[in-house]
Amino acid sequence: MLPDNIIPFDQPKSDNRYPALPMKSELVYKAAEIIDDPQKLINLVSKRVRQLNSGRAPLIPTVPSMGAADIALTEIIEGKIKIQELPAEQA
Repeated sequence: MLPDNIIPFDQPKSDNRYPALPMKSELVYKAAEIIDDPQKLINLVSKRVRQLNSGRAPLIPTVPSMGAADIALTEIIEGKIKIQELPAEQA
């Protein structure tokens, strides 16, 4: 029985294919060795997580315990996705 001051409510279920699990720190460190600019790494992981959550298929084999950020970081570590630098006149 819950105390009177606690109101139970159901959490809305996420429709993301990949659960919002915390990133594994060793993956962050390994990816940071490849992309040394933290802002670029954050932007790349963020964009890839959005793609994965919107239905894009992972480029690596996955296991159920991997979140979308883990998948994105592993793809960076394995060289499956990279940052493409734009020429100066397009930037």
